[in-house]
Amino acid sequence: MTSKHVVFIHGLFMNPKSWDSWKAYFQARGYTCHTPAFPYHDGNPDELRKNPDARLARVTFRDVINTLVKFIDQLPEKPVLIGHSVGALAVQKLINLDKASAGICINSAPPQFIFTTTWSFVTTNIPVVNPFKGNSIFYPTVDWFHRAFCNTLTMAETEREFNRFVVPESRNIPRSITGPQGSIDFKKPHVPLLLTSGDRDTIVPADLNRKNHSAYAGSSSITDYVSFQGRSHYICGQPGWEEVADYCLSWLQKVMR
Repeated sequence: MTSKHVVFIHGLFMNPKSWDSWKAYFQARGYTCHTPAFPYHDGNPDELRKNPDARLARVTFRDVINTLVKFIDQLPEKPVLIGHSVGALAVQKLINLDKASAGICINSAPPQFIFTTTWSFVTTNIPVVNPFKGNSIFYPTVDWFHRAFCNTLTMAETEREFNRFVVPESRNIPRSITGPQGSIDFKKPHVPLLLTSGDRDTIVPADLNRKNHSAYAGSSSITDYVSFQGRSHYICGQPGWEEVADYCLSWLQKVMR
């Protein structure tokens, strides 16, 4: 099935604005593009940092999926889904729910039962999921964003990207994906799926994406994997993002002929 609708799904600490360049890239190639927001993530990032909706604090991954299902169900056809980080895990979940014609998971957050003890994963995630912080909203700092996302950029470049795109976040979304809300049925037949990683990613190290891909082993469905060299978790925004977009588009055109 060929779909000309693409739904871009942002990850944590971001909102739809983070997909502006990718949206323009795919629109220029004939696709109708959509960028829905997680609950209480829509708006100007600067304003959201100053005044987030208090209801954000209790949003879970299930709320994210329910919001995305409602959005997708009003489209005229099953779309291609492209997600980053937790947005990529949402792609995996939505494919399980038969809501896509194909899926691309860019540096996906790990589903339930997929874990790593890589130190950078622990140190960048613990401040977010810290159980002692209760239902308080997580406010990223430039320093944390540099360590977790933009470790291949200069600090000045990180600060610029932070000001353009970063938003406060619910601690309960990443907490909830470690439990049943983050479960994936890896044995279920599925539409073509591509998973990527970046070898410089600190918050979602490449070994997590390899494990995620390997969990589909034995499936007769198309499940591909590629690792991009020199790419951090900010793979969709760092210089050279066009190479990643080119690869994703070429893969999509190949599997959906």
